[in-house]
Amino acid sequence: MKTYVQQIMLGTVTGSESQARETLQRIKGTGYDGLELNRFMIHPSSMMVRLMTRAAGMPTGKGGGMDWHVLLTEAGLSVVSLHADLGSLEREADMVAEEAKSYGTNKVVITGMYRFDYSDEATVRELAQRLNKVGETLKAKGIDLLYHNHNVELLPIKPGLRAYDILIADTDPTCVNFEFDSYWFTDGGADAKLWIKKLGSRMKLWHINDRGSRQAGPAMTPILKVDSMELGTGNMDLDGLWEIAAENGVESVVLESHKNWIDKDPVKSLELSAKWLNARKE
Repeated sequence: MKTYVQQIMLGTVTGSESQARETLQRIKGTGYDGLELNRFMIHPSSMMVRLMTRAAGMPTGKGGGMDWHVLLTEAGLSVVSLHADLGSLEREADMVAEEAKSYGTNKVVITGMYRFDYSDEATVRELAQRLNKVGETLKAKGIDLLYHNHNVELLPIKPGLRAYDILIADTDPTCVNFEFDSYWFTDGGADAKLWIKKLGSRMKLWHINDRGSRQAGPAMTPILKVDSMELGTGNMDLDGLWEIAAENGVESVVLESHKNWIDKDPVKSLELSAKWLNARKE
């Protein structure tokens, strides 16, 4: 599988063009094939987006004023997909499709909806139809639409039925598929391996992360803080997940860890995770 880094990890290390170049060179040198871009990071973002990402510990940085086409070409890195929001896709699908193509990718990804009721059946079924409509529009332009999960999709609609079940069943596989994030489903208490098996060939990309605790000193109780970790340092069965993802035909994995980086340094963190990834690419 090819390996990529989610751009959201890089907000604090792309404060200037020179810093961005250095960061991208280190990513290339570590063995990654490229990045997964976010539209809100390659264009100037709104104050609301900047505040939200900063509050989550993942600031957008100053990349919105840089020419990412040039930066990526200079670094010899490719783009696996472009993240966009559903509203923008409904308003300006042509523009988003052309932008994705300009970066050499045929994949556009939307993430879980903000302030959205995933526990209401009618609301989730309506979302599936909105995805179908946008996916059909993008398909006509040669672009594949993927849906990226967090943990809210595990909310139960009724016994035996969760929001993610509806999104899988009610979307058209010819124009809507999935970028599966195993960290968030594990965080939500689900068996990520079972969901990967359920997605089968509809899982086109895999967001990968590890999950555990970074203990400093003796533990007073058996309860330790859980957070994202570098690959191979946490307690997720990443080897088992990798095996199933490979069986599904997933060609690319995207690393995205969240602020709990070793030495508080996202580049050191992705370099450590690369050791686990590179061992499986050999």
